[in-house]
Amino acid sequence: MTATDSGTRSLPAETPPVPASDAFALQTPEEITAVRDILTEGGLFSEAVRMAYLGLVEPARGAPADAPLDRRFRVFLLDTGGGPSRDVVVSTTHRRIDSALELDTATTGELPVLEEEFEVVESVLAQDPQWLAALENRGLPVDEVRVAPLSAGVFEYPEESGRRILRGLAFHQQHETDSAWAHPIDGLVGYVDVAAKTVDQVIDLGVVPVPAEHGNYTDPELTGPVRTSQRPIEITQPEGPSFTVTGSNHVEWEKWSLDVGFDMREGLVLHNIAFQDGERRRTVLDRAAISEMVVPYGDPSPVRSWQNYFDTGEYLVGQWANSLELGCDCLGDITYLSPWVANNTGEPRQIKNGICMHEEDWSILAKHTDLWSGVAYTRRNRRLVISFFTTVGNYDYGFYWYLYLDGTIEFEAKATGVVFTSAVPDGPTDFASELAPGLGAPFHQHLFSARLDFALDGGVSRVVEEDAVRLPVSGENPRGNAFTRRHTVLATEQQAIRDADMSVGRTWVVTNPESSNRLGRPVGYKLHPEGQPTLLAAEGSSIHRRATFASKALWVSRYAEDERYPTGDFPNQHAGDGGLPEWTAQDRPIDGERIVMWHTFGLTHFPRPEDWPIMPVDHVGFRLRPEGFFDRSPVLDVPAPERGHCCTPGGCNEPSGDSQDGQDHGGCSSH
Repeated sequence: MTATDSGTRSLPAETPPVPASDAFALQTPEEITAVRDILTEGGLFSEAVRMAYLGLVEPARGAPADAPLDRRFRVFLLDTGGGPSRDVVVSTTHRRIDSALELDTATTGELPVLEEEFEVVESVLAQDPQWLAALENRGLPVDEVRVAPLSAGVFEYPEESGRRILRGLAFHQQHETDSAWAHPIDGLVGYVDVAAKTVDQVIDLGVVPVPAEHGNYTDPELTGPVRTSQRPIEITQPEGPSFTVTGSNHVEWEKWSLDVGFDMREGLVLHNIAFQDGERRRTVLDRAAISEMVVPYGDPSPVRSWQNYFDTGEYLVGQWANSLELGCDCLGDITYLSPWVANNTGEPRQIKNGICMHEEDWSILAKHTDLWSGVAYTRRNRRLVISFFTTVGNYDYGFYWYLYLDGTIEFEAKATGVVFTSAVPDGPTDFASELAPGLGAPFHQHLFSARLDFALDGGVSRVVEEDAVRLPVSGENPRGNAFTRRHTVLATEQQAIRDADMSVGRTWVVTNPESSNRLGRPVGYKLHPEGQPTLLAAEGSSIHRRATFASKALWVSRYAEDERYPTGDFPNQHAGDGGLPEWTAQDRPIDGERIVMWHTFGLTHFPRPEDWPIMPVDHVGFRLRPEGFFDRSPVLDVPAPERGHCCTPGGCNEPSGDSQDGQDHGGCSSH
């Protein structure tokens, strides 16, 4: 369906019912409504109950392909009337409640933060005498004070156990369109019980000057004259994109096929990723997603030493996905998917154009000018981009999956938005940068956990660590020029808890020992990490216990259907040691088993003046490249660039000769 004359394509706004054969289809509004109806009929949903989460229960790995369809959904229910929280599974196929587990949130952790709770922190504090006195002492009217509703973590407050707590840091918004982040009210924090709507405590360490300079990044005072130097860049595909979308979400592009899923917790989830190799459709990954993201802050000051946010598990990044706009968020010939999620009252809500898919030219794929044969060979690369953008408070994150012609899979996170600010009246500190006069930003990290369910050729896995090795001068290496590599099989879960090490170019190779290439070697894929720092918080700290997954670059667990997230199911106010550290403590064998690889990667952010008042995108990610998965280069059949787009008379597959005038008039460049 063509949505506009600009080449944008979109699936119908009203998603059709799920085909009986498609267990991984995007959830429909009819299914969300059915879940609510079934819960209401079962006495589990009422006016006082909120849906904190609703998501598809995916078929178990290894389930028969012809198994009868049973569309099941997992739902987290929060009773605002004081009843128990529940973890429920509902079958819409059979219109029944399959299970309903009552939670002891003091031990399991709290359900995710509700949208309606965001406003509670500010409104409750606005009625608290101690909070009002603190603002009056600073000369700030309460109606100009915005309070960020921030997840509480777990600290030395036993009275918070089993209660829904958020903490609030304040900012002065001087007028309706003012960027309040420019004016942090430092030395002040409030702790709020959002269920009881009471204030537990207000910590006021005294008046700190509120930074005065505004940060309104669209104000002409800051922008100056807008540039007039940019000429249009137009990306067109007159014949449409090279990929197709069938059903609600099945994508075929070049030799790739996959199902594009979406979850209100994780956002994009890619299923059944396979590559057509001759007559065989070969599975690479059963599932790929970013299953957690944590943002720990490194300022030890009393009002903010607790700051850390599990944006995936506590706030559910998927539900805050943006509706994307052509020419702004996505450029070119775009196909959109518009997933449906449930709001807190169980009603379906569509995220219009929430998922963006398009092709990009990506420079040179392969190139050689052969002096002996005279052949000048050039092939252009391209990639399929599947992405979404989400806004969680002050930060905005882009999640981009890339598929390349040569079998490479890449993920890139893009971080932008507005940095979380503090006051630094005496200039930068050991724990915060200065962005503008008196305005600081605490040091922090953005740490992601990629969950990668490998299934090379549909089989079991072996994980091998590969390090480069420098060899000493010896009888075998008399000139000292030799180097080699060391392979170490990671046979158990404990052995597979690993750090990256860029000094030896450490990578991890996943192979299928039951499937060989034509050289008799197991087929494989290699994970290339970027090797940035993992969690910097001290061992034994609260955040280290709660985000242990982020302390190591690699974990490998034996596949278990109920082991879904690296922090466990309920990280909100969970004391820690759940998820990966709990599962891998069993030290199960993983060699020759169905496995899940968990890769931690991220940014360590020491904010710069250039990050203010709005932060240019920063990037981080990882790559998966075939390692003996194919018998030879899988891109030999990629055609030469068409005439008219290439500088040589015969195309990019013949001798090129020299340009008569010494000028490059063609498009066959290495950019």
